[in-house]
Amino acid sequence: MLLLYGMRLAGDGLQKAAGTRLRSFLITATNNRFKSVGVGAAITALLQSSSATTVMLVGFVGSGLLGLSETMGVILGADIGTTLTVQIIAFKVYDYAIALVGIGIFVRYLGRRGPGKDIGQAILGFGFVFFALKILIETFEPITQNPLWTEILLGLSRDPFAGIIVTALLTALLHSSAATLGLAITFAHSGLLTLDSAMPIVLGANIGTSVSALVSSIGASVDAKRVALAHILFKVIGVVIVIPFLGVFTHLVGISTPDLARQIANAHSFFNIAIAVLFIPFIGPFTGLVRMLMPEREAQGRFGPKYLDPIVLSTPTLALVQASRESLRSADIVSEMLRQSIEVFEKNDMDLLEKVEERDDDVDLLDREIKLYLTRLSRESLSEEQARRELEIMLFSDNIENIGDVIDKNLMDLARKKIKSGVSFSKEGMNEIRLLHQKVVENFEMGVAAFAGSDAELARRLLTHKAKISELERELRQAHINRLHLGLKESIDTSAIHLDVLTNLKRINSYISNVAYPLLERAKD
Repeated sequence: MLLLYGMRLAGDGLQKAAGTRLRSFLITATNNRFKSVGVGAAITALLQSSSATTVMLVGFVGSGLLGLSETMGVILGADIGTTLTVQIIAFKVYDYAIALVGIGIFVRYLGRRGPGKDIGQAILGFGFVFFALKILIETFEPITQNPLWTEILLGLSRDPFAGIIVTALLTALLHSSAATLGLAITFAHSGLLTLDSAMPIVLGANIGTSVSALVSSIGASVDAKRVALAHILFKVIGVVIVIPFLGVFTHLVGISTPDLARQIANAHSFFNIAIAVLFIPFIGPFTGLVRMLMPEREAQGRFGPKYLDPIVLSTPTLALVQASRESLRSADIVSEMLRQSIEVFEKNDMDLLEKVEERDDDVDLLDREIKLYLTRLSRESLSEEQARRELEIMLFSDNIENIGDVIDKNLMDLARKKIKSGVSFSKEGMNEIRLLHQKVVENFEMGVAAFAGSDAELARRLLTHKAKISELERELRQAHINRLHLGLKESIDTSAIHLDVLTNLKRINSYISNVAYPLLERAKD
């Protein structure tokens, strides 16, 4: 448990320290397959987890930021990068475990918040990993003389298939090939393993780590399943190819170094490098194979969230991006409702009115799902910056839902009264409503853009425009009252509806302007 906890602690710390920059780098550096492999290896070496890299890929493919073929090279690279952890474990660093734990606590205390705290957490995690290995080595020392253990481990070399299956299941349970191979290296330091009996463990660990990714994609989108399927296919096909040449492969690993622990680490590295070299030329056909094995399902008629992938909840940075995209999707629906609302008043279109009202149900559903998703995310440890963004997304989604309600329950209700009573706005009155509506639409678009880009300058302009629109609403209200004084019949017939339309457009402007406040607060801090 200490070993797994240490690896989780180290990975989370490194991911928080560099997660946002790594995400941007991953998106921009996948324009060719060779660079993709390098990017995947580098990011995974830093995060100490191919699963973390795969989770990012699942989210990017699902949200359309990356294509499936672009992720193939990154997956191959991620499998290479994760071997660095095993290479580090192969060094006898466990003698310095207590020192690393002390350094980690010290750095974390000094950092308190921000990257310093995250780096301290990573160092502390590695300290726990090496301390766990030291305990295991001392525990297994007396077992080296037990003939039963010797017979069991020799059986791995006599029946490699059984060894591969058992190790794959163990790794799937541990969710970490590095943890399994760390145990194997511990056995090697204790003299419990030979290279022949270690090879099935290496191959099984590689399959097992991909099985856990496949299991985690259950219930996710088709694109997420494809990424997980590609990962497991790479590993399984690689193992199938290696097994007939296992003797040759073992010999090559054996001559790489005389140290058995280092041989196990090298076998892990050589296997994943060989897979990458083998598959890089065939990424295009392999992507086609994955799509054929995992075809698109027919679109369901039921409306629901598109980007709220539960897989990425373990990666807060990416989960916040997905929640933000879902909020922007909701904003797109409300934007369409707002634009169509003026057409209902102009054309007295009852069918369009009902369509606008129906879309508000979709907005309500997305708002509810976004908040539930973020509530689940809050169970994870969030940095201060991530907690701010979580609050911004919640407030944005809430204001968008409120705007949808104003359009549905107020503006469309006023439009229905106008249509049923058979009255019409005066020409001047309709032009004034169009003008205010246009200004509100412009401010709505500015508010959405400010949220999407976390743009403080746009947020300032948004509040400036809010004041101008409030002034415009007062001027238009007074113009309508002036027409009433002149006794214009159309103005008298539609007065209540006209003034309420102006009021509700002003309310919509107030809701979208609320987006500016958390952005300006963040800029101020």
